[in-house]
Amino acid sequence: MSLGWIYSNDFLLHDTGESHVEQAYRLEVIVNALKDAGLLDQMQPLPFIAANAQTIALIHEPAYVDLVRMFCDEGMTFVGTMDTRIGPCSYDVARLAVGGVLAACDATMAGTVNRAFCAVRPPGHHAERDQAMGFCIFNNIAIAAEHLIRRHHLARVAIVDFDVHHGNGTQHAFEDRDDVLYISLHQHPRCCYPGTGFETETGVGRGQGFTLNIPLYPNSEDPAYRQAFAEKVIPRLDEFKPQFLLLSAGFDATRKEKIAHMSLDPDSFEWMTRDLVKIAEKHCNGRLVSALEGGYALEVLGQCAVHHVRGLM
Repeated sequence: MSLGWIYSNDFLLHDTGESHVEQAYRLEVIVNALKDAGLLDQMQPLPFIAANAQTIALIHEPAYVDLVRMFCDEGMTFVGTMDTRIGPCSYDVARLAVGGVLAACDATMAGTVNRAFCAVRPPGHHAERDQAMGFCIFNNIAIAAEHLIRRHHLARVAIVDFDVHHGNGTQHAFEDRDDVLYISLHQHPRCCYPGTGFETETGVGRGQGFTLNIPLYPNSEDPAYRQAFAEKVIPRLDEFKPQFLLLSAGFDATRKEKIAHMSLDPDSFEWMTRDLVKIAEKHCNGRLVSALEGGYALEVLGQCAVHHVRGLM
């Protein structure tokens, strides 16, 4: 089994400021933890380049893409909501993050690797078609799903998002379609950003039933996630029979996080990943690409990534 690896030091150039939780040091922590665990040498680095504006416009409004470029060129410090900080390099780094996830998908489809982990930033799952929010500029996973459908002519792509926050941008990108199944496990929207992701949000029109939100109450521990996987996540994926599985891999549901209130331990991400790999093996010829979303408790972030990569392996 070969596991692809998407990473570049250029991702560190996205400058959010010293006090922001989504900082470059997150990736340094992940890389160092994977190296210390002896996993980095077992992963295959994949070449990639920044996605162009036309590719990003598969999901985002062209005017919005241009707005992000302009804001960075003009020295603005945030785009969309004030929590989404930017610097002079942020537009190019965000394009590079998209390009990395797309390259991982292409390599997986070509059989160059079986699966891939993309340690990219900025994250993406909150980014709407025409607005940045929640630290997210371009929706890496949503663009990847659309890329798989358009370029590789897949009919069924599934996205599983286990970030502690609901991926509103990803849901809204596909909620009226039946070729993308979006499943999100997250802290209940009544007490967690961004306030979307209720169980009643199941899709609209042709997409009815192709959005599965699983809100969990604060302080939920490993058993609650295991129950959700056994009773909801795995059965729905088996029913959908995806041809490719994408993961929005957020590691911010641990008990150490200060911006959410869940109680997972780092090793929970290993069994979750293993269960999803089994689905990929069963329905997708093993094809799975995981992209980093949240995870801000630096004391456990590296451990979470190590467990996730072990699950992928």
